[in-house]
Amino acid sequence: MSKSQGTPASKAKAKAKAKAKAKAKAKAKPKSKSKKPFVIGAAVVAAAVVLGVASYQATSSDSRKSDSAASSDAVEPPAGTFPELEKLARRDGKDPLAQGRADAPVVMIEYADFKCSYCGKFARDTEPALVKKYVDAGTLRIEWRNMPIFGAESEAAARAAWAAGQQGRFWQFHTAAYAKGAKEKGFGADRLRELAKEAGIADLDRFVRDADGDAAKAAVKKDQDEAYGLGATSTPSFVVNGRPLAGAQPLDTFAQAIDEAAKYQAARTAGPKGTGK
Repeated sequence: MSKSQGTPASKAKAKAKAKAKAKAKAKAKPKSKSKKPFVIGAAVVAAAVVLGVASYQATSSDSRKSDSAASSDAVEPPAGTFPELEKLARRDGKDPLAQGRADAPVVMIEYADFKCSYCGKFARDTEPALVKKYVDAGTLRIEWRNMPIFGAESEAAARAAWAAGQQGRFWQFHTAAYAKGAKEKGFGADRLRELAKEAGIADLDRFVRDADGDAAKAAVKKDQDEAYGLGATSTPSFVVNGRPLAGAQPLDTFAQAIDEAAKYQAARTAGPKGTGK
């Protein structure tokens, strides 16, 4: 009797065990499909680490100076430079969201948001000095990338800035939107129209249409995807000839990065010991 009662129990136990095993096997099967996203994610994390430590790298000037002196004959790129990031420069002579010669030796890419306080500080306190010293001299080109990260108004301001560019007034809009106290007034539809007037945009109706159009949305998304793809998670973020800089650094930090990039480009063009090869 005990034998007949034990048989169904053991069978049920075996059946449950087999079922659990099959379930575990089914769960484990999709692992091969997740390899690609994992690799992409790892690359983004690595890039984010690069941008995250950029502030530290930018301030450790003493070590860079000694490295630069030791390798002057070898024509090595400045410390913290990544060739793959240098390729992000578009160098499109018709880009209305850029200023400076398309063939300038140094390109600084700026990823920013109009609702970002530190972006505004950079725009007011640092960028004008860089334009005067480097852009006007033909050494530097600045390429803007819209990176709205603070919600719907950030997105609207980014599209409006792009629309301003379609009438050749992006940098005037940029100045108006980053003026002291401008951020606090918000970037609603009426306010954006006011900023467009301040920027001297002639056709305001076209400005509104362009800002709401698919082309503006696609352009902003392209910039955003580029920023997130290289691991940028905060604004402002910069890439100077492949060298990342995070945050609104002091003027001297940008000047040093630009000077070192320009010097390296000149040495690379001249070839070893000025042979021109």
